[in-house]
Amino acid sequence: MKRVVITGAGTVNPLGHSMPETFAAMREGACGIGPLDIRDLDRLQIQIGGQVKGFESEGRYSRQQLSLYERFTQFTLAAARQAIDQSGLIFDGKLAETSGVVLGTAGGGVSTWDDNYRTVYAEGKNRVHPFVVPKLMNNAAASHVSMEWNLKGPSFTVSTACASSNHAMAQAFSMIRSGMAKAMVTGGSESMLCFGGIKAWEGLRVMSKDACRPFSANRNGMVQGEGAGVFLFEELDHARARGAQILCEVAGFAMTSDASDIVMPSKEGAARAMAGALRDAKIDPSDVGYINAHGTGTAANDKTECAAVKDVFGSHADRLMISSTKSMHGHLIGGTGAVELLACIMALKDGVVAPTIGYIEPDPECALDVVPNTAREASVEVALSNAFAFGGMNAVLALRRI
Repeated sequence: MKRVVITGAGTVNPLGHSMPETFAAMREGACGIGPLDIRDLDRLQIQIGGQVKGFESEGRYSRQQLSLYERFTQFTLAAARQAIDQSGLIFDGKLAETSGVVLGTAGGGVSTWDDNYRTVYAEGKNRVHPFVVPKLMNNAAASHVSMEWNLKGPSFTVSTACASSNHAMAQAFSMIRSGMAKAMVTGGSESMLCFGGIKAWEGLRVMSKDACRPFSANRNGMVQGEGAGVFLFEELDHARARGAQILCEVAGFAMTSDASDIVMPSKEGAARAMAGALRDAKIDPSDVGYINAHGTGTAANDKTECAAVKDVFGSHADRLMISSTKSMHGHLIGGTGAVELLACIMALKDGVVAPTIGYIEPDPECALDVVPNTAREASVEVALSNAFAFGGMNAVLALRRI
C-alpha cells in the first residue's frame, strides 16, 4: 500500500481567494457571511450567505469559456490552478496517463438551471443556449480540469450531498494508495447562492436568518456558502523523489451509511465513520488533537456529532479540540469538506487551530472544547475532517503531520 500526501492546495471561498488568504482569515476568526447580492433577494426569507466577493469572471475567462463555465466550475479551475502550481507537477507522458480528477459537488450548475427556468417559464422564450447541458452537468468542473491540465487517468464527479468532497477525496486517496494512480487532483466546489437555490433550502426550515453559531446553545440553523477547495494528492515516494513540498499526509478514511432517515443524522453512523478512519490509518484515538467538525449550527447535527465524538474517543474527547469553520464561511454543501480540509492542514502544518466563531452560550449537549471565537496555537499531530450528509452519507478523512 502506497502512502499518500498533499503537495498542493488551492481555494476560492468567502474567506479568501487562496490558501494563504484563507489561513489568515481563519487565524483572525473572520466572518465571510453577510448580506447576499443576488437577483430577487426581496422574495427570499433568508437573505444572508457566505458569498464569494471580488471574484471577477470577466478578464479571467474568455467569452467562449464563460458560455461553458458555470460559477462552480470557475471556482474549481481557479483553485485547481493554485494547487497544481504549488505542487510543481507537469502532467505529460506516463504521469498524465496515471493522474486524474475526482471532485465533489451536490448541485453542480444550480445557477444555470435557475437562469434557464426563468428564461423559459417567466420570460416565455422557446430556446435556450446550446451549451446549457454541458455547462450545468455535475461533471463539468472535473472535465474542464482534466482538459486544462492533460489529466488522462480516472476522472469523475461524486455527488453525496454535504459529504461529496470527502467522498471524492477518499476515492482519490484510494486510487493512489492502491497504485492505480501516481497523482490526483481532488476536492470539491459548489455555488447554490441564487434565488432557486436559496428558495429550495428555505423549505427545509433549517436556515438561520442572522448567523451560523455551531455548538452554541442559541444556535438557530445553518447558513449557505459557496466556493471550492482543490488539492493535489500524490504518492509519497513520488513526491520525495522530486523534492516536493509536502503539506501533510492523508493517512486513512472511512465511509458509512446511516440507513435510517433521509434528513436526521445518526450518532452510530457518524461514530462508525470516525472510528473506521482511525482504524484505516492505524491511529490510536488518543493521538488525535483536532477534529474539523461537520458542525452545521442545527440542533440535530451539533448534538449528534458531539455525542458520536464522545462515544469514539471516550475520556480523550475532553482533551480534543473540535471546531466548525462553517461559522466563518458557511455551509458549502458539496464543496464544504474540501474547504474545511484547509483548516486541518493549517492545524498540522502551522500549529494554528481555527475557531468556532459566534459562540455565545454553552450547550450541555455539546460540552466539548469547540475552540470558541478565537484561534489557538497548538501542536497537532493528527486531525480528522468530518462530513455527514443528508441521506445518511458519512465520510471522514484522517490526516497526519509529516
